Amino acid sequence: MISLPQHRLDALLSRHSLVESELATNLSRDDYVKLSREFSDLGPVIDAIKAYRAVSAEIDGLDALIADPSSDAEMRKLVESEKPGLQARKDKLERQISLALIPKDAMDDHDAILEIRAGTGGDEAALFAGDLFRMYERYAAQQGWKTEVLSMSEGTKGGLKEVIAEVHGRGVFAKLKFESGVHRVQRVPDTEASGRIHTSAATVAVLPEVEDVDIKINDDDLKIDTMRAQGAGGQHVNKTESAIRITHLPSGIIVFVQEDRSQHKNKAKALKMLRAKLYDAQRSKLDAERAADRRGQIGSGDRSERIRTYNFPQGRVTDHRINLTLHKLPQIMEGVALSELIDALVTEHQAELLAAEGAT
Repeated sequence: MISLPQHRLDALLSRHSLVESELATNLSRDDYVKLSREFSDLGPVIDAIKAYRAVSAEIDGLDALIADPSSDAEMRKLVESEKPGLQARKDKLERQISLALIPKDAMDDHDAILEIRAGTGGDEAALFAGDLFRMYERYAAQQGWKTEVLSMSEGTKGGLKEVIAEVHGRGVFAKLKFESGVHRVQRVPDTEASGRIHTSAATVAVLPEVEDVDIKINDDDLKIDTMRAQGAGGQHVNKTESAIRITHLPSGIIVFVQEDRSQHKNKAKALKMLRAKLYDAQRSKLDAERAADRRGQIGSGDRSERIRTYNFPQGRVTDHRINLTLHKLPQIMEGVALSELIDALVTEHQAELLAAEGAT
């Protein structure tokens, strides 16, 4: 049985009421948008709290009737038959509210920068990296998110050596953050005449997109180079120095963007990438300091860890962090069934957070 902290429920109800009243005042556009989002986010948990308290009051009323010596036997029997259904509803609401009370990652509502790089396996690894990118593009589209390529390097026989993209939408990082790590593929390459299964890998990194207020960058710490875009592109490539490379001197981090014809747009995108990488480095340092009790935790973001295997001959995908195997490889690669893996990881993560909250 879950014990809900009633003072926190009272605080949420008060906050919801305050935001509602503030929305009726003359606000600036930015404040209105910010409060409207908070009001919308609070809505489901407020509804759950009100329903929880209503059903609790109803159960208390039934208990009082059962305990009342003046109640006849038939009335007690009728009341007792109603109680299990109400208790089941109360238990469900308690869990829903408990999940809503879990402290959230400050970056969960942010957009994300998705990086995929071919690993071991040569041309086959590049082909797999391309398959992974298309999988995430399709999944993002199904979520109503928008994907925008920042940088792309193609393999010699197709596929992608590397691709970096922005994913825009509501709660992008909250779901995609579990995709960071080494993804392994087992399949027979088209060029393999003997039918021998090859194993190759690609590395996925998901970074939250951060704003100036999250990470301050000193202009004196930057070395900015402009150059001609590389690869196919006709006259634009030959004549325009639109590609941007930014080196952050204190950390040595380098970012490169050439996808847009506008140098200014490429610079803005490169600065977004740099902020995300600096934030990720900062957070990784903090995580490392408390790694002893977090190594087994889902969502640690350790990109040296093999997290998932895609076995084409057997048509299955296994996520090694939660020992979940789905025999839906085609649907997962189409992005359709990827949500089953991601939702399972989110659920497991929430269970761990609930257990940690209970321990404290």
